[in-house]
Amino acid sequence: MKLIKNLGVLTSGGDSPGMNAAIRAIVRTALNKGLVPYGIKRGYQGMIQGDIEKIKTTDVSNIIQRGGTILKSARSKEFMTDEGMETAYKQLQKHQIDGLIMIGGDGTFRGAAAFSERFQIPSIGVPGTIDNDLNGTDFTIGFDTAVNTAVWAIDKIRDTAESHERVFIVEVMGRDAGYIALYSGIACGAEHIFVPEKKESLDEFLNDLCDDRRRKKLTNIIVIAEGDEFGGANELAKVIVKRLPIEPRVTILGHIQRGGSPTCFDRILSSRLGHAAVEAIVQGERQMMVGLVNNRITLTPFTKTTKLNKPFPKDMEKIIQVLSS
Repeated sequence: MKLIKNLGVLTSGGDSPGMNAAIRAIVRTALNKGLVPYGIKRGYQGMIQGDIEKIKTTDVSNIIQRGGTILKSARSKEFMTDEGMETAYKQLQKHQIDGLIMIGGDGTFRGAAAFSERFQIPSIGVPGTIDNDLNGTDFTIGFDTAVNTAVWAIDKIRDTAESHERVFIVEVMGRDAGYIALYSGIACGAEHIFVPEKKESLDEFLNDLCDDRRRKKLTNIIVIAEGDEFGGANELAKVIVKRLPIEPRVTILGHIQRGGSPTCFDRILSSRLGHAAVEAIVQGERQMMVGLVNNRITLTPFTKTTKLNKPFPKDMEKIIQVLSS
């Protein structure tokens, strides 16, 4: 097994709070192990364009508390072509980079698996996505911060909802996964939560709204993931207006969920996973994602981390209706 000397690190896909903390942990652990860390700007696109430079320990000072990513991030269709991968590989050869650590989500690891398999470059993934939709880890970097941001916003919206006795629909991120909606909805006492993983009866939902009004429960908070079957908050609002004498207000939280200083939990998670990623690649692990399961570091092959494999917490689903009545 060839020893790794030069280690490349990149962030890819959507940014998430805690990525900087992970970069910091990777760089300083790599230096501690005698490796030379290289930062690859703008993910796989930056790899293709050769936007690569060494990172010193001072370059990652005072970034643990910063949101976003100092390495920038981007999505690259070019990387998924044979020509794009070939160009990226040649750029790595120029810098004699013989190992990679990728921080990102499902798309990042699919690209990593294909690239690593083709060119036999040892690669380790670090789960960085606010969606928390990767199998092989209980929590992904940025999820806790995103949920806390959503909770902060929904709490403020409820104040207005109570004052005006209105129905508010709050849309949170989650094109394919409803974890942010589920966690923030429960934490804020939402009356209804809609997620892509579970189909809901429209008639039952509308009947519930009618029952609430008969009981003089006029304030309702509905939290919906953007990828829910109804098509998001605006589409759900149209259905309500069409079927009931209710005019709901809509708030779409959007990219505010991706920004901001990471929570303590995300800073520690990022530090643990970043450190573990370097440890794993030094010890000879290949094409694996580091994760945290039952508070223990785990390794999962890239091919098994896909978002479609992660089981949805059914126990949390069951308590929604009981606690919101």
